[in-house]
Amino acid sequence: MADKVLVFSRFAKSMLARFADRFELLETGGRPAGEVFSPDQLKDVRALLTMGAQPLGQETFDLLPALGTVVCYGTGYDGVDLKAAAERNLVIGNSPAANASAVADLAMTLLLALMRRLIPADAYLRAGGWAGAKPSPLLKPPRGLTGARVGVYGIGEIGRKIAARAAAFETEVAYHSRSRHDVPYRYVESLSELIDWCDVLLIAVRAGPDTQNIIDASMLERLGKDGVLVNISRGSVIDQPALIAALQDGTIAGAGLDVFAKEPYAPDALSELPNVVLTPHIGGHTLDAHVGMQDCVIANLTAFFAGQELPYRAA
Repeated sequence: MADKVLVFSRFAKSMLARFADRFELLETGGRPAGEVFSPDQLKDVRALLTMGAQPLGQETFDLLPALGTVVCYGTGYDGVDLKAAAERNLVIGNSPAANASAVADLAMTLLLALMRRLIPADAYLRAGGWAGAKPSPLLKPPRGLTGARVGVYGIGEIGRKIAARAAAFETEVAYHSRSRHDVPYRYVESLSELIDWCDVLLIAVRAGPDTQNIIDASMLERLGKDGVLVNISRGSVIDQPALIAALQDGTIAGAGLDVFAKEPYAPDALSELPNVVLTPHIGGHTLDAHVGMQDCVIANLTAFFAGQELPYRAA
């Protein structure tokens, strides 16, 4: 009999196919597990698969008396109540670095689309503005990336790849993180100092209580009227109402966002602004990234059911 895995989050069927070949999946479809399955069906479930950002805590753990591991699909595990998990001696696994290249690519895509005003340019051409020689204030010559000061907040696997890509565009790169790393970029002691220095802020920090709304109104003011930011981390890192206000009143020049405070919802106020580029949390959504994340999940679950240490243990 195949080992049971409770699929806590809502996944596309194609994303679960490789897991279904190896394990017995109990899919909740994103609904509370107690509404979908009976206590008898859940009593011997030892492993749970989830998206790391989805809130998961004591209420669900109480339904699963045999639970021993929570395996997150993706790098993050900020949705997991780590205190409650520790009290149950649950082992947390994730997929570190599996999607790092894909996320870094999207970060640069957002930055280039923002700075070169790709969205307004596309709309201008499609509407016949170019053919009709109509003036467009949104297409005044923008500043290029060459020579720009790029600040990377968070220098984990994703941050390092973002920094390398940014440096290839002939920029000056510096970073801030909780500690100094062996990377060929200047380390800045504080986030506020990094923001004072940079023209472009790329956010790649891990989400958690210490980073909740850390990019607030005062930080945005420090970034300045010519500054832009790109966030591919978590929406919780930015005070979203403060960001909207800063974009509306010209406190900063623009933003590229793949993540939002409450997903899957992006505020209408953001959607209406011409100085933003928005994507629906697709940073790690490439075929090769999914294969990499699935490999990590399979390795973690296989090791757990074999009584071995998780090869990709998060906490």
